[in-house]
Amino acid sequence: MARPDDEEGTAMASGHPPANGYLPVPGDAPAGKVSAETQNGPTAGCLALNGVSRDSTKATASGTPDGPKTPLAPEEETQARLLPKDPGEETPGGEGTLVPRIALSPRRFVVLLIFSAYSLVNAFQWIQYSIISNVFEGFYNVSSLHIDWLSMVYMLAYVPLIFPATWLLDTRGLRLTALLGSGLNCLGAWIKCGSVKQHLFWVTMLGQCLCSVAQVFILGLPSHIASVWFGPKEVSTACATAVLGNQLGTAVGFLLPPVLVPNTQNNTQLLARNISTMFYGTSAVATLLFILTVIAFKEKPQYPPSQAQAVLQDSPPGEYSYVKSIRNLFKNIPFVLLLISYGIMTGAFYSVSTLLNQMILTHYEGEEVNAGRIGLTLVVAGMVGSILCGLWLDYTKTYKHTTLTVYILSFVGMVIFTFTLNLGHIIIVFVTGGLLGFFMTGYLPLGFEFAVEITYPESEGTSSGLLNAAAQIFGILFTLAQGKLTSAYGPRTGNVFLCVWIFGGIILTGDMDSTPDLETPYMPQSN
Repeated sequence: MARPDDEEGTAMASGHPPANGYLPVPGDAPAGKVSAETQNGPTAGCLALNGVSRDSTKATASGTPDGPKTPLAPEEETQARLLPKDPGEETPGGEGTLVPRIALSPRRFVVLLIFSAYSLVNAFQWIQYSIISNVFEGFYNVSSLHIDWLSMVYMLAYVPLIFPATWLLDTRGLRLTALLGSGLNCLGAWIKCGSVKQHLFWVTMLGQCLCSVAQVFILGLPSHIASVWFGPKEVSTACATAVLGNQLGTAVGFLLPPVLVPNTQNNTQLLARNISTMFYGTSAVATLLFILTVIAFKEKPQYPPSQAQAVLQDSPPGEYSYVKSIRNLFKNIPFVLLLISYGIMTGAFYSVSTLLNQMILTHYEGEEVNAGRIGLTLVVAGMVGSILCGLWLDYTKTYKHTTLTVYILSFVGMVIFTFTLNLGHIIIVFVTGGLLGFFMTGYLPLGFEFAVEITYPESEGTSSGLLNAAAQIFGILFTLAQGKLTSAYGPRTGNVFLCVWIFGGIILTGDMDSTPDLETPYMPQSN
């Protein structure tokens, strides 16, 4: 069996073994103070000692303050960066105090890759029906509303289940939550394989319901995986990679179904065979990922990846009340305005994604494959928008103005998309769809970052959960209303409906200007 040192990819100097995962702090080491360095995002709460991060220049330790410096083993050198350096300051603890051993586990990349992959498969299953809705309508002989519900059930399941899922993550931990997400995703995919008969629409709905429940156990994990498994310099990248998996799944969900299941409704047997191929392929991948989750997912690495995690793991859990936190959030007027405006924008994006096939085919008959490619363009442009908006926000910290600007540009993109959809040139739809996706999806991370700023010190998990719940509620309402308007009066009417709501969201976002200066963190008074 490999030594823990080998597994974590670190080396220890002979004669300096760790005591239960800790390294001794010399009693006469130079003293210092521990300061908390508050940050936003998944790295919140990371600690620095004496104002110097773990990733600063390498340090050396001495036996006495004025004694000669002795070279350290790599492991000890890492720890030395955490020790206080300036004389005359207080030592954190007395003689014999133990500093947690910090090490980065190679397993972290495996955990991140597996999570991103099964998150991708789950997102693929969300959109796989909608992008070829006309094909499934003909195969199951149901209305377009029935097919829309195969997408909306993802939104419906999230609202009542998000808080139990968050509670489960907090109390039962990462491994169980990950197994539930991957396992339910796999089970739902296999149930769909038994629905490839024209009278078994209810079976495919059952499978989709299980996949929608799995989604609840997936969406809340990226920041948790990043903070528990990755070092301070890796957390943001790891979290972004985990979220990227879900967005890639949506992109693949737009791209592959029109290719795997072409519109051959005049040949029902061939159509059933193509649908079966897609379902069985998805199930095989989901099963492989579930097995890998069982094997590779651990609750946490053997040693914490950062000083912040070491402190958290050694600290007794503090008291936390969902009810009190939610009550505080709803007393925070800027957050309530953001909750509604975020729900409008994200709900509009969900509605456009769900109904995209119907909108395209109304004006461009037989263009199922291009409808999927337009959806792919929308998502990929949105991923670029998310990255650029995140970088801009990190650089400028102008939360309020950036959020309002992107909201206005999303409205402009929606108007352009609405009034150019029927021009008869599908290349124009590719361009306007990409423009719309760039700003609409680019807004999503801005909303979360803005929420962190205006709700401090409330839990990020609670504020994020409420934002997502609002998005799902508006997504269901918009999809139902836009679907009805599109069927009765055409895509333009349905899109104008969304434009009106997005304009209302601009007004709500602008009303935040009357609140305290939100370019710096706004801290609501605790009750």
